[in-house]
Amino acid sequence: MYSNMLVSCSNCRTPLQLPPGAESIRCALCQAVTLIGDPRALHSAPSSHEPPPPAPYGHHAPPPPSPYNHAPPGPPPNVHGRKKAVICGISYKYSRHELKGCINDAKCMKYLLINKFKFPEDSIVMLTEEETHPAKIPNKYNIRMALHWLVQGCQPGDSLLFHYSGHGSRQRDYHGDEVDGYDETLCPLDFETQGMIVDDEINAAIVMPIPHGVKLHAIIDSCHSGTVLDLPFLCRMDRGGKYVWEDHRPRSGKWKGTSGGEVISISGCDDNQTSADTSALSKITSTGAMTFCFIQAIEQGHAATYGSILNAMRNTIRNTGSGGGGPGSAVASLLGGSSGAVTSLVGMLLTGGSVGGGGLRQEPQLTACEPFDVYTKPFTL
Repeated sequence: MYSNMLVSCSNCRTPLQLPPGAESIRCALCQAVTLIGDPRALHSAPSSHEPPPPAPYGHHAPPPPSPYNHAPPGPPPNVHGRKKAVICGISYKYSRHELKGCINDAKCMKYLLINKFKFPEDSIVMLTEEETHPAKIPNKYNIRMALHWLVQGCQPGDSLLFHYSGHGSRQRDYHGDEVDGYDETLCPLDFETQGMIVDDEINAAIVMPIPHGVKLHAIIDSCHSGTVLDLPFLCRMDRGGKYVWEDHRPRSGKWKGTSGGEVISISGCDDNQTSADTSALSKITSTGAMTFCFIQAIEQGHAATYGSILNAMRNTIRNTGSGGGGPGSAVASLLGGSSGAVTSLVGMLLTGGSVGGGGLRQEPQLTACEPFDVYTKPFTL
């Protein structure tokens, strides 16, 4: 109905971006619902080249044909303070694509965020097949809406996080903005009927809208995930820890960065690699190799900087199956060999069918909206 329009919240007067066709909108700050009345009361957005407006999370109307118009039904999470997260773990249960460790990954990440980084539980949206609310099933529509909720109403000082554990893929890029000629994708639960979520869309949803003073981290545990956020720069690091920043900005000149904020992605592997779903690391149940190594690096004190956490993750994966002591000691720590809130987490997980593992061949990657010194920049969530 109205494209690129702003309306003031009826309660707190915060300017809200109105999704196309919406007849009401929920404020992400005070949760008040504003009904859209006379269109003459609306104001045009300040710039026509801004990214598509994020949809509010928690609209009660039935989903319209366009997945961008409204958020899924159900009450929105109450945001306390300045931290929000979307955690998505997909097992594709009962399909030929089934993964054993992705829901474990989601539970581990939630536990880490709450107990280690003080994310309020009410500010974390979980999307897994175990969720009972239909808006929390990790299908394409719900993932899209959750991502828009994540960035809706963000303000300077906010820390946002998107964690995904599931299948990833790639497809031919027909827009000429990929260095390798392929778009990277995430595979929602219903990807076989509804299609995949392409990196261009992810970039437009949670990278381009990030304003000055806001920080977003993406932790992506999937195949072909190196540049799945389409961030302009990739940290190409060798086995010795030396690195250079590769320029992945599109040759067309199209801007893929933020609106002044900071976005950093840590992903499970390079664009041409696959990520393992394995029991080789935990020894007791299946996990995503990248998610396990990410949490382990933090718990073992190797996460002072982005360079140290990336090296620790790579070393653990490299040593898995080669007789190195890394995975064994990691399991001892994570299961209670040291103090800390996360150490008892794996004991909570149900042991199920595990995918055995030999040596893993994947290299976690770091991408960012701007280059920085990975060995001096502190890692914080």
